[in-house]
Amino acid sequence: MTASETIEEAIEVLQQLGLKEYEARCFVGLSRVETGTAKRLSELTKVPRTRVYDAVRVLEAQGLVEIHHSNPQRYRAVSLEEATTTLRDQYDARVERLHDVLDTVETVEEDEEEPVQQVWSLSGNDGIETRTEKLIETATEEVVLVIGDESLLTEGLVAVLNGIEDDVELLVGALTESLQDRIQGAVPDATTFISGLEWLHGAGTTEDEAAIGRLLLVDRSTILVSSIIPGTKEEQAIFGEGFGNGLVVIARRLMAQGLLTARDPAA
Repeated sequence: MTASETIEEAIEVLQQLGLKEYEARCFVGLSRVETGTAKRLSELTKVPRTRVYDAVRVLEAQGLVEIHHSNPQRYRAVSLEEATTTLRDQYDARVERLHDVLDTVETVEEDEEEPVQQVWSLSGNDGIETRTEKLIETATEEVVLVIGDESLLTEGLVAVLNGIEDDVELLVGALTESLQDRIQGAVPDATTFISGLEWLHGAGTTEDEAAIGRLLLVDRSTILVSSIIPGTKEEQAIFGEGFGNGLVVIARRLMAQGLLTARDPAA
């Protein structure tokens, strides 16, 4: 990644965190110099000089920039550690505020009853990981999880698996012995096994290009199935609910491959 690409990525991330474009460009510009005047900052960032003053005032109000009242005024960015802490606090506060507001929004009652059996789709690794963890946390009897890609054994997932109640049976399968060893070391209370789903890799693909992402069966009634697109590593998933759901019935049989009959969750 070139220097200009790195700068543009930093500006994009700052915008995602709530800064406007000129504010983000000015902050990145100031992070590259010890101090700078409006003129110097305009030259460095290509932000019109008249807009630099407005952007810096906003950045100062947010605790990201300090102003030295000389003639001309000079500006400097706060330390990287201080800036990231400030931005993180602001972001977390917005998320909490969003949660509180949405939690009070009135629910619209539907005239028709929703079907008991449902299938939904999800895209994106972060969202799928969050849903996986939430489903695991609802378990009261049994969790069967097959992990097809080593990148999916994250710290967050490990923490959730280790937090399962003692009376909930935990079975975790892997497509390779090396991944099984990692799982056993990270989640010592789990019963681990080599899954018989290696054929889901697809012909001609490598371990790094495994088509299967994760298979999760919770309390024999809820299933989540994900796949990882080769090359991009983008994850897509569907999950179904309802004891009689055909997707769940099929998944039970598939996930049983590699388990002893006595431990077969489909039995």
